[in-house]
Amino acid sequence: MKADIVIVGSGVAGLYCALNLPKEKSIIVVTKNKARRSDSFLAQGGICVLRDENDYDAFYEDTMKAGHYENNPDSVHIMIHSSQEVISDLVSFGVRFEKNGEEFAYTREGAHSHQRILFHEDETGKEITSHLLETARARENITIIENYTMVDLICEGNECHGIIGHDENGAYSAIQADYTVLATGGIGGIFEHSTNYKHLTGDAIALALKYGIKLQHIDYIQIHPTTLYTEKEGSREFLISESVRGEGAILLNSKGERFVNELLPRDVVANAIFAEMKKEGTKHVWLSMAPIPEEEIRTHFPNIYQRCLDEGYDATKEPIPVVPSQHYFMGGIDVDRYSKTSMDRLYAAGETACNGVHGRNRLASNSLLESLVFAKRAARHITEGYTALTTDTEITVDETKYENYQEEYKAAVLAAIEKERSSHE
Repeated sequence: MKADIVIVGSGVAGLYCALNLPKEKSIIVVTKNKARRSDSFLAQGGICVLRDENDYDAFYEDTMKAGHYENNPDSVHIMIHSSQEVISDLVSFGVRFEKNGEEFAYTREGAHSHQRILFHEDETGKEITSHLLETARARENITIIENYTMVDLICEGNECHGIIGHDENGAYSAIQADYTVLATGGIGGIFEHSTNYKHLTGDAIALALKYGIKLQHIDYIQIHPTTLYTEKEGSREFLISESVRGEGAILLNSKGERFVNELLPRDVVANAIFAEMKKEGTKHVWLSMAPIPEEEIRTHFPNIYQRCLDEGYDATKEPIPVVPSQHYFMGGIDVDRYSKTSMDRLYAAGETACNGVHGRNRLASNSLLESLVFAKRAARHITEGYTALTTDTEITVDETKYENYQEEYKAAVLAAIEKERSSHE
């Protein structure tokens, strides 16, 4: 197969990048599973936006403080000042954010000093991503290939000419392209407990290691403080959105005592929960939604409410058991302010990339915004500097090279994370 641009991943970064590329360019989007099974669909809380210039300093400070001031200031500035443009785009695609009359409704989450988060019930990611996917599928120049797993890059020196992968039947093929965008999402699939889909195993990070593509902060892995505790084995943990605590829910120990300020940054809250569990010898703590009006729980958090019911808990009447789980990857493939990697013709966006916005710890609801902002910047940079490949070599795929690639790639990523962590210690 051949295309002008190949994009790996069907979350908000991959889809929004495709939609911002010229309509006369042929674009192939491949995704490892069904197009709707991306972590972008799972995002509950919302998406940050700069409401007006009066909030800029506070938005900037909240992001930097949550990231322990290890953020890239330039990237943070770009994200904040691009936010209104992104929201306008999303609304034009049909995304329905909650409103009070004709005005947007805003909520607040942990570590935010002001209400600046737009949302759609408790499934904002689904609302955004489904409209992006619907729009992309309607574009004649965009082809979406599901159940296609990237296993390698096509490289010539320090230049990327596309990818090698296989379909759900194990048939291998090459997709040659003038430009390649990696938007493969997170790394939760390599951990036992995670809020991520299990098929997201850091494949792009493994290939970056293989080809010496620069990485950044790959040991910066965020633990979400509140996922619904379950005894069921093998399933991803169900996330109880930061918005629940933003609207007033409190954390309790086994004695029913509050033990932490729930609106502190995620890493601080997660560490407090771990400490309380260790002190009490318990497998979880409790989250009480009692301070939130019952009708608001049912309308603002309908999916969380229903999932808790499915697990045997009525969140309007009793606390629910919660435990921290691996949630988000702040590190990744090192990219510049245009989402370009250290390899020519290769870009990365979304959770698999690291432009420095998040620092050591991501501020709640910055993930969708950051992914969208820098995906659009990748599309613009590709468009403005577009040159076609001058080589047209037929690619022969040696399938024997990839017999054990899944285990090898997972092991390589875990080893690299541990090495980076050890160096910091």
